[in-house]
Amino acid sequence: MQGAPPAVSGAQLAAIDVLETEPEHVKRLWDNTKYFKNELKSLGFNTGESETPITPVIVGDSGKAKELSNRLYDEGVFALPIVFPMVARDKARIRTMMNAGLTQKDLDFALDKFEKLGKQLSII
Repeated sequence: MQGAPPAVSGAQLAAIDVLETEPEHVKRLWDNTKYFKNELKSLGFNTGESETPITPVIVGDSGKAKELSNRLYDEGVFALPIVFPMVARDKARIRTMMNAGLTQKDLDFALDKFEKLGKQLSII
């Protein structure tokens, strides 16, 4: 079995170097994650038990999760549905993934769209 090509190995080493020398990126990731999860919960969404920057928004019905995802996309928010048979029939969800590059304005934009559509679709 061969190792990774030199360019891939170099990119991986550079990424590790950034993580070690610029810890503000990791801090921002977790700050964004905490804010987004807390705000979704305060709006009435079920975000499950995730302890990672991947936050599920549990919808229940697969059709409703697909509709929410499509309507979020139309509103400028990319969030994929995870539906049966990937999850139990009544546990469909929207998968959101946080990153350190998002600003407070970005997060508030997404939260506004989740609130608007969550109410329209009777999820919250």
